[in-house]
Amino acid sequence: MVRGKRQMKRIENPVHQQVSFCKRRGGLLKKAKELSILCDADIGIIIFSKHGKLYELATKGTMQGMMERYKETWCAAEAEEEAHKSLELKQEVDVLKQEIQMLQMGFRCMFGNRSEKETLDELHGMERYLENRIRLVRTEKMQNMFQEIQLLRNKDEMLEAANEFLQGKALEQNLIFNMPPATAGNGVFDGTPVLTGPPSPLIIQNECFEPMT
Repeated sequence: MVRGKRQMKRIENPVHQQVSFCKRRGGLLKKAKELSILCDADIGIIIFSKHGKLYELATKGTMQGMMERYKETWCAAEAEEEAHKSLELKQEVDVLKQEIQMLQMGFRCMFGNRSEKETLDELHGMERYLENRIRLVRTEKMQNMFQEIQLLRNKDEMLEAANEFLQGKALEQNLIFNMPPATAGNGVFDGTPVLTGPPSPLIIQNECFEPMT
């Protein structure tokens, strides 16, 4: 008979819960011992039951010794991480100091306030710094130029579309006002008025009529 997969949820029956705890605890400790023997590993397990009873296993030495070893390893890893962060912070501070020195030297050179003569390395460093700044300025300038060109192209396309629309409207108006005279079926003018230009507004003059006596 094939056993189905057990659903992982809390066992409500206290008797079944205690039986399952004892079986699985024994299996866990057994597997830990086997792993320690097969792979020569140091394994420590701490278990607290539902009622607070302690079960522990240290495959090599004592649990106290294993806890001390764990604490030392954890502290060493934390100290190494802190040292790495401190090194990164120190590198950032050094870079900022170099930039400040370059700016100060550039300021002195621009305004002629050179109290002491710079060394060749300092001049090379200032030259590299200025070249990098010029490169950044040129890059930003090219980006702004490309954006302006794109805006002008979009504006030109909008103007062309508006021009085509207005030309179409003007052509429609010309066709309406320049239509030939309407004729009947036999080709004789039927008397329908034809518009030859823009329609003029109608003016109705006011007239006074006296009542007949």
